[in-house]
Amino acid sequence: MICRLFLFLLVLFSGKTAMAQPKTDEFLKNILTRASNDSLQKILSNPDAYRLQIIYTQINRDKKNHPSFQNYYYNYDPQLYYNPASMVKMPLAFLALEKLNTLQSKKIDKNTPLVFDSSYLGQKPLSQDLTSETGLPSIAHFIKRAFLISENDPYNRLYQFVGQQTINQQLHAKGYPNSRITRQFMGFTAEKNRHTNGIRFLNPDGSTRYYQPPAYNPDPFDFSRKILVGTAHHNRQDSLIQAPFDFTEHNNLPLQDFQKMLQSVMFPESVPKKQRFGLTPQDYAFLYRYLSQYPSETPYPKYDTAAFYDSYVKFFFHGSKHSMPQHVRVFNKVGWAYGFMTDVSYVVDFKNKVEYMLAATLYVNQDGVVNDNQYEYETVGYPFMYHLGQAIYQYELKRKRPNVPDLTKFKISYEKRDPHDTRPVVREVDN
Repeated sequence: MICRLFLFLLVLFSGKTAMAQPKTDEFLKNILTRASNDSLQKILSNPDAYRLQIIYTQINRDKKNHPSFQNYYYNYDPQLYYNPASMVKMPLAFLALEKLNTLQSKKIDKNTPLVFDSSYLGQKPLSQDLTSETGLPSIAHFIKRAFLISENDPYNRLYQFVGQQTINQQLHAKGYPNSRITRQFMGFTAEKNRHTNGIRFLNPDGSTRYYQPPAYNPDPFDFSRKILVGTAHHNRQDSLIQAPFDFTEHNNLPLQDFQKMLQSVMFPESVPKKQRFGLTPQDYAFLYRYLSQYPSETPYPKYDTAAFYDSYVKFFFHGSKHSMPQHVRVFNKVGWAYGFMTDVSYVVDFKNKVEYMLAATLYVNQDGVVNDNQYEYETVGYPFMYHLGQAIYQYELKRKRPNVPDLTKFKISYEKRDPHDTRPVVREVDN
């Protein structure tokens, strides 16, 4: 009896241990180890130190051009925390458009001007946006700014529009129970983040078309699992504290969730209906444009293209020349903060008829001190992301497909800047 009990406990313990192990597919591991690049191999040789996680998604089409998806993983662990940083702007954009579609009876859409009140301690009003063509804020313009160079205030405004409660209820309902978005990028306390501003959508004459009252989220969050990173950190007073940084109450979404969210927008028919965002054909077209458009193509906002070059938020093509291949478009979102870097992308090569998805996150903080702004983004992070992206891209260029994909759906007529536009460029942003 004792022997049986021992064997049962041994099997149970072994099973739990196995479940806790990071997932690595030999197929992807072989692709990466064959890539002869020092910056790539340095991190691959010690993935745990860099909290590295990779998901590579092969896409194959049948004879009717219907796609199928196969994920391959490297060191993937949904329990291994990484700070998603600006990645959260992607689901917020999707949720904001979804919410707008519930307000059609109010004659509200993504281009309707809106202003924000200050309804609770610390909140900031907003009544103009000088980077937009109209000089007024709108959901459409917030999404453009959040995607084109990853500005932060547009994320806060999308968060305020959707509301903390709705954000999390909708993510959970769509099949992302382990995802949570709890924070704006404003240094707020947990209680302040539960409150969101009153919002007024405007008529052309400036009168109120629709008023959304302030909201409060009463739903609890499960913060029982402590998330501590680093050996020391700087607090808000910039004092050095000899203890790990506490990410327990920060935004937290597994990398697989971001990959699936992007897939659900690029290929809505590939996921169950309940997992799709409630978007119109016009919404999809809008998202495809601004997930892939470059700052140099965009007149509003008129970003300084010396600072915000074409590959600025395209980490997997972020080479030294800062340019993008003419026949390639990347539909993606990136995030970087606290030494974490993340990119989730759908890549299309129209010339060579290539498509795939790639998601990766890593941590570049050699001194172990969090929140000191001393991170190895330039020397370690960007080179790794670029060489990882190129290893997969080169493999995809050579990979034989059962059927050549028709990628017409993703060919977009992008905006163009007027070369005679004398408006000053936007150089200073918070992102």
